[in-house]
Amino acid sequence: MSTNERDLIVGGQAVIEGVMMRTPNAYAIAVRKADGTIVNTAAALPKWSDKAPILKLPILRGAAVLLQSMGLGIKALNYSASEAFAEAEESETAEVKVLTPAVIEGEGDFAGITGGLPGLFPIPKKKRSKDELKKGTTAAAASSIVFALIFNVLLFIALPLLLTNAIFNAAGWVPQATVSSASTPQTGTPALPDAGESTLRRTWNSVRRYLHPVRPTVGFNLLDGVIRMSFFLIMIVGFSLLKDIRRVFEYHGAEHKTVFTWEKGLELTVANARPQPRQHPRCGTSFLMVVMLVSILLFSVIKFDSLLFNFLVRIVLIPVVAGLSYEIIRLSARKESGAFFKMITRPGVWLQNVTTKEPDDLQLEVAIEALKESLKLEPKTGEPELAPLS
Repeated sequence: MSTNERDLIVGGQAVIEGVMMRTPNAYAIAVRKADGTIVNTAAALPKWSDKAPILKLPILRGAAVLLQSMGLGIKALNYSASEAFAEAEESETAEVKVLTPAVIEGEGDFAGITGGLPGLFPIPKKKRSKDELKKGTTAAAASSIVFALIFNVLLFIALPLLLTNAIFNAAGWVPQATVSSASTPQTGTPALPDAGESTLRRTWNSVRRYLHPVRPTVGFNLLDGVIRMSFFLIMIVGFSLLKDIRRVFEYHGAEHKTVFTWEKGLELTVANARPQPRQHPRCGTSFLMVVMLVSILLFSVIKFDSLLFNFLVRIVLIPVVAGLSYEIIRLSARKESGAFFKMITRPGVWLQNVTTKEPDDLQLEVAIEALKESLKLEPKTGEPELAPLS
């Protein structure tokens, strides 16, 4: 491998019985079929930043890469499902879907953050024709991304915010809340319901008491982040107990070992990949942990006395949080990056003990083929393909 080739930063995603690998200008998907053979597909990637130079700017480039990678991730999952279930009975007329966690499959790096948001994607379990697959890829990707975003907003934004707000009200931790009609003027604390009121009205007043808006502080957002992180960990650990998901975890490990083999300048062979670590600091898991930390700080600065506004600002700033987190992950990937960046990505590396499993040689072979096929489509200009780390 030449020095210029080693400047290419690669990433990938575990899919159904396979791996998608992505280089700066191309991607390839390799899948092992039921008969033991490996099939693959590869293509060049469109350069959004060439059409819109503004997307080269820090923060904006992270949000753009995340969006593009989510679409590519869905396309990879659809392709792998079509190939992996090629032996499905033709008599099946209905398409059976399972919910697969997207977060475990991400490799957050310059090449792209695939599966960069926690959530579930519906994955087809019936073989489709190539024409049908091609026609349905865009629609499937769009619908799956919309589904994942709605799921994430409800589980990782709305519910933690409501629970944190309720806890602060119940405990009386309301340092800067706006005094509303549901509060007493003397203390600013929500008034308790009158014993003479109807059951329905008492219930409504109790709900209003817990929904009384609390202006977020660092402590508020820290608790909000802990609740969000708890949901995330419960989801990940729960999925890790499923047999089918364990196979995806093993391919996730194969992907990381292959990336490490490439980064160390070793020949892409199973023997070289086998001893490599399966925990990688640029994994999408680490990216999500950084997102949690960034959101705690950002939402402590941008805050309102309205519960609705605090909810909306969390949605509006999703691209900003993702972009900032992306830049931190990029900096942490630099060999000369300091202990701070390595420290904030460390929890994600620990979590990969759950989201990756030790792969076998056959799975490593699939990951290696995916990377080799992607590298074939990289331009041979003689100029180094450096990740823009500035």
